[in-house]
Amino acid sequence: MRDALDPDILGALAALAGREIAQVYLVACGGSLSIMHPGKFVLDRHAPMLPADALNASEFVQRAPARLGPGALVILCSQTGTTRETVAAAEFARSRGAATVALTMEPGSPLGRAAGHVLRYAAPYTTGIPIDPADSNYSVLYMLLAGLIRQRGGADLTAPLLASLSALGPVIEGARSRLADRLDAYALRVKDRPVVYTMASGVNFGAAYSFAICVLMEMQWIASQAIHAGEFFHGPFEVVDRDACFILLVGLDPTRPSEERARAFLQRFGDPANILDLDAATFDLAGLADPWRAYLLPLVFFDVLWDFAHRLARLRGHPMLTGRRYMKKITDY
Repeated sequence: MRDALDPDILGALAALAGREIAQVYLVACGGSLSIMHPGKFVLDRHAPMLPADALNASEFVQRAPARLGPGALVILCSQTGTTRETVAAAEFARSRGAATVALTMEPGSPLGRAAGHVLRYAAPYTTGIPIDPADSNYSVLYMLLAGLIRQRGGADLTAPLLASLSALGPVIEGARSRLADRLDAYALRVKDRPVVYTMASGVNFGAAYSFAICVLMEMQWIASQAIHAGEFFHGPFEVVDRDACFILLVGLDPTRPSEERARAFLQRFGDPANILDLDAATFDLAGLADPWRAYLLPLVFFDVLWDFAHRLARLRGHPMLTGRRYMKKITDY
């Protein structure tokens, strides 16, 4: 069981201790950007002294926020550390005098070298090697933010976070086991469907977004769109009919009523057999402490969805990581 923040996180926090931080920017692309949305949610809820924004790395540079300067902290993420837009964002931030912290699997990568501080995380999705969920990108980001909130005079959220991370592995395994039959059935149901939408809100929207663009679209060539549950009734609900396929994540954070409202509509006007309704209220979350019980759900949801994706890939005969047209295949774009 972890009883303290990792030494590299403590080192980054120590280096930041003497700096005034008036703005936090959470910057990345694609799946790495998806973890930044719950990061902003945590800061919005618990750190009034640390206003935050989450931005795509290219737009961060192009937008050139006026508040980017010596009083800004820029937290960046890239799994391989080679995402050129994120590397450029780190270089741009440092040129403006901002403090920079990079999260990556490869500390010696271009991003690791471009940032002022680097934190390593692990990921099982590309290696196939199981990890301690406490070593994931979400977890490392949350530990950094919890330490930063405590350092800046906010509530000490580190103890409940560390306790929750120690309990997270069994929670994930329990959810995967409990949902296995449903995942098999839904994969069979949608394997030949041209479009599968994902929907969530709050801390879970990033997981829905990442699954839509990085798994369904990138790895399985299934058209998708991540729909924010709060935006569902402002246009997207018009696509709902008995054939429409949705994956809905229903969490436990304060935005849950938006997800429940969307679910009620899908069940009323769609075909329940075409809806994969994943509700965290049905999970065994023993050991997860508030407020992290709600904030750690994206890790549970995404591991479950990754299991579903592999089932889908086997049925479709389309490999998960190698069946790409462009990504990792060409560089001149």
